[in-house]
Amino acid sequence: MAKKTLADSLEKIQEIISWFDNQEEVDIEMGLDKMKEGTKLIKESRERLQEIENEFEIVKKELEQE
Repeated sequence: MAKKTLADSLEKIQEIISWFDNQEEVDIEMGLDKMKEGTKLIKESRERLQEIENEFEIVKKELEQE
């Protein structure tokens, strides 16, 4: 299975937010499932952002050494 990109995760988070925005009455169980999914996506996104920041710092140091 291919690793989800940051853009994919952010798009899915936006879909979840839109789902909540478009509900007149939220089904509690479905809402809870969406919240769990959103929480997982946010955690994964934060981890990916940290990885990107670390990669950026490595590249920056390599450039400074040249």
